[in-house]
Amino acid sequence: MFESYFQEFQATDYRITVYRSDGPTDIEEWFDAHGVTVEQRHLPPGGPDPFVVLEADGEFVGSLGVTALEGLLEPPLVRPTEREGVTAGYSAVFDLIDDTLVRGMTRRELLAVSREIEDRAYRVGRGTLRVSFQTLSTFESQADVYRTLATDTDLDIHIYGVADWKPPEIRGVTYHGQPGEGIDRHWVLAFDGGTDETQACGLLAREQADGYDGVWTNDPEQVAEIATTLAESDTDR
Repeated sequence: MFESYFQEFQATDYRITVYRSDGPTDIEEWFDAHGVTVEQRHLPPGGPDPFVVLEADGEFVGSLGVTALEGLLEPPLVRPTEREGVTAGYSAVFDLIDDTLVRGMTRRELLAVSREIEDRAYRVGRGTLRVSFQTLSTFESQADVYRTLATDTDLDIHIYGVADWKPPEIRGVTYHGQPGEGIDRHWVLAFDGGTDETQACGLLAREQADGYDGVWTNDPEQVAEIATTLAESDTDR
C-alpha cells in the first residue's frame, strides 16, 4: 500500500555525526539502535558543547546541540493544548531528521511524533487531517484528543482503520472503517497545512516484528501523496 514511499526514503543515505569531548551520549545510542548510521568526532577540552550534524547523500542538512535533543529519549505524550509539556528537544528532532527512515520505533515514539503533527494542525486550525492508527479500536484511547481537535478548530478530520470497533460520533470527524488488506500494518498521519502548505506535515510508519519503521516529512508534495493514498484506500474497496 505504501511500499513505494518506503523505498524512496531508503534510497537516501543519511549520516549522523556526534561531536563530543567525553564518552558516548544517549543520543547517539538512540540513533544507532534505530538503524541510523552514527559517527563520532572528538572535541577539544574547553570547546563547544556536544552537538549533532546530519548529512543526506553527503550534503549538510542541519545541526543541533545534544542537550536540545534530550527530549527524544522521553518523548512527551500531551494533548495539543498542553504545549508546556512538550520539550524543545523533541520538536528539534522532528525538524532535524525530517525524511529520515528510522527503524525499530516504539508505539510511544510514534505517538510523540503524532502529537507534533496534531499540534501543528491544532495551531493552524483549518485544513484536512487524515489519520490511520491501523485499527479503529486503537483510536479509542485517542478519541478525547481528536474531540478537542475537532471542537476547537475548523479541521476536517478523517480517521481510517480496520473496522473492529464502533467509534463515537464527533462533529468534524469522519470514520472510514476498512477490512484490512494493508491498512492494519500502517500508522499514518497527513496534514495538508490548511491555507499554508508550508505547514504541511506527515508521518508514515510500517509495523515490523521488532517495532515500526517510521518516517516523517514536511514536504507538501510528499504529504499530499500520502494523504491521497490513504483516501484512496477507502474508495478502492
